[in-house]
Amino acid sequence: MTHHSTDTPQFFLTAPSPCPYLPGQMERKVFTHLVGDKASALNEVLTQGGFRRSQNIAYRPACEACKACVSIRVPVDQFVMTRSFRRVLEKNSDLIGTRVAAAPTSEQYSLFRAYLDARHSQGGMADMTVLDYAMMVEDTHVDTILVEYRFRGPDTAITGEGEGPLVATALTDLLSDGLSMVYSFYEPDLIDRSLGTLMILDHIRRAGRMGLPYVYLGYWVDGSKKMAYKARFKPQEHLGPRGWEPVGPGGE
Repeated sequence: MTHHSTDTPQFFLTAPSPCPYLPGQMERKVFTHLVGDKASALNEVLTQGGFRRSQNIAYRPACEACKACVSIRVPVDQFVMTRSFRRVLEKNSDLIGTRVAAAPTSEQYSLFRAYLDARHSQGGMADMTVLDYAMMVEDTHVDTILVEYRFRGPDTAITGEGEGPLVATALTDLLSDGLSMVYSFYEPDLIDRSLGTLMILDHIRRAGRMGLPYVYLGYWVDGSKKMAYKARFKPQEHLGPRGWEPVGPGGE
């Protein structure tokens, strides 16, 4: 397939396929390629417009009969730290996240594989090989990083880095107005630690330290149990016909 100039991106429509979130629904996506030296700028505009990134593709739902997928982002300065969120942070105070370059490792893939097998064995990513994983991390023209979470060790106070086995990882795009969480995974045996929640809380704190106003969490799907956790991070903004609009008060 030939790639066209990113000055005027070409958009394509997928064929209908079963929706992974709502039983009985069909989904279609509109997508474009993120290539060339303007890929980061295009990714930024599209993310702000409700698209998500997967490798060199930016996509968003284009379903005729359903509008359940809603793009959400958390305004960092307004975020309300609830009691339950504080408990998650306290429970994981022995972990630390370290920003690293977007380069795949065998340790990451082992964790990714364990996560998929335990949590998403029937999902669309279930048969991803080590090469597929490497492509997911590396095959991009946009500004992206990994955050690796490990236990604190004797030298953490000096190095600022964790030690020991990898327990969670987040693939995150850097935007001028925020952090966009592309994909995250964690050690399934540590389910009582709420590591998915921890990574979002950590990204909200990171964005604050970086002076970035938003953390983009992708799609919230009303009626999907898989996506219900995203509604807990309040206040948040939803992308609607009139642009980004605040939704709901914060707090418990």
